[in-house]
Amino acid sequence: MNYTSTRNHSVKVSAAHAIATGISPDGGLYVPETIPAFTYEELLAAAKADYRERAVSVLGKYLTDFTADELRECVDGAYTGKFGGEEVAPVVDIAENRFVLELWHGPTCAFKDMALQLLPHLLTRSVKKTCDGKEIVILVATSGDTGKAALEGFRDVPGTRIIVFYPVEGVSAIQKKQMVTQEGENVGVCAIRGNFDDAQTGVKRIFTDREIAAVLEKHNMAFSSANSINWGRLAPQIVYYISAYADLMNRGVIKNKGDKINVVVPTGNFGNILAAYYAKKMGLPIGRLICASNANNVLTDFIRTGVYDRNRQFYTTLSPSMDILISSNLERLIYDLSGCDSERVKGWMDSLSATGRYEVDDDVKEKISALFWAGCCDDEATQRTISEIFEERHYLADTHTAVALNVYEQYVKEFGSDVPAVIASTASPYKFAPAVLGAIARDRVSDDEFEMLDGLHAVSGVETPDPLAGLKGKAVRFDRVCDGSGMRETVLDMLGITE
Repeated sequence: MNYTSTRNHSVKVSAAHAIATGISPDGGLYVPETIPAFTYEELLAAAKADYRERAVSVLGKYLTDFTADELRECVDGAYTGKFGGEEVAPVVDIAENRFVLELWHGPTCAFKDMALQLLPHLLTRSVKKTCDGKEIVILVATSGDTGKAALEGFRDVPGTRIIVFYPVEGVSAIQKKQMVTQEGENVGVCAIRGNFDDAQTGVKRIFTDREIAAVLEKHNMAFSSANSINWGRLAPQIVYYISAYADLMNRGVIKNKGDKINVVVPTGNFGNILAAYYAKKMGLPIGRLICASNANNVLTDFIRTGVYDRNRQFYTTLSPSMDILISSNLERLIYDLSGCDSERVKGWMDSLSATGRYEVDDDVKEKISALFWAGCCDDEATQRTISEIFEERHYLADTHTAVALNVYEQYVKEFGSDVPAVIASTASPYKFAPAVLGAIARDRVSDDEFEMLDGLHAVSGVETPDPLAGLKGKAVRFDRVCDGSGMRETVLDMLGITE
């Protein structure tokens, strides 16, 4: 299995190279040359297997320069003893034909753990295969959850350093506390004055800066990414959709070969729903892929019109991990739907960079309409949904999951559906305690973040996750702030490099 670039189809690299470098030198994203099949017989086998075995089976189809033993070691290291309970990604029945896929039982209480507990194992092996001896510098832009998950995943991993940038006013108090108190000798955190898109743009600019790459080369270092632009982040996310389907087979919800499910994903950067798209292309019987957005509804508009236009107001919402106007992984989708036409994709991306806008061709629009449906909801609807699902089902949803639940109800109201829906739940409600508590017990809201964790537990009966409860009293290690234009200098300074 070779990988190519979304902006230059002549590129051919191994999976290990794609993971080690993170992004193609031309600025494109690495994608597999072909999407492998996952057969019905393999689904039957997956239904009898645990999550780790399912992961090895799926990843083995994409990471063909890894041996089966290497993949087992990576998967065991990622998913053994780090996720609460017996199930890594449990599927919870909350209503008729509504199943919540809980992806937040890992060490940072967010779905990013599903990939970022595995990525350090994949990356360190990839580096040995492709550029052994170099120290890898992981650069991360985060809208909240990726930063902490990456920091925790790469903490004190030999041969790596990690630097995370987050928007100074664009994450929850708990998310910020998780990052600025992060332990580890190889970690660094810096806030930027701006939003997530500013952080993401700055990181991408550094990745493609040949001068800074040459400076790192002199110090025997090289950049890589832990964002979902890295294929090593995206591939593990395919696993949990296949795993959820296998779980529904075991429960008898899926009775016959080819029975379909709908998949609903709250997303800003498009990586989580793109993984579901790849699972569908592999043969998983998914009917409609439903993309849920908050007030930053650039993806909703794109899926409905084929026009991507980031020239709009940016909203800071109660679901901050989705406060994004430049959805990087959408590039992988339009590459695939354009027939792998890297020239067209490059043109669209150039237009986005120059004007903040592009419009895909009619053939791509038609394919998007056949595969996806999109909706959005604002903060008021998000909190109303949290309240309703708690009152009706005593299920406690975080703000992002609530967006997905709300949008799926919009879909059902418009089209009706007797197809089981798997709704991705991306974070523990305790990561967004003020908003969740405000929805179900407004009188318990206070200025004390940790008092609200206790209040949420008192009202809901849901246990406070240990990783979040343990934040109280932890000392702040990182309080640096920079402008987007100063990210390059900040990286060099944090690495101890002077040009």
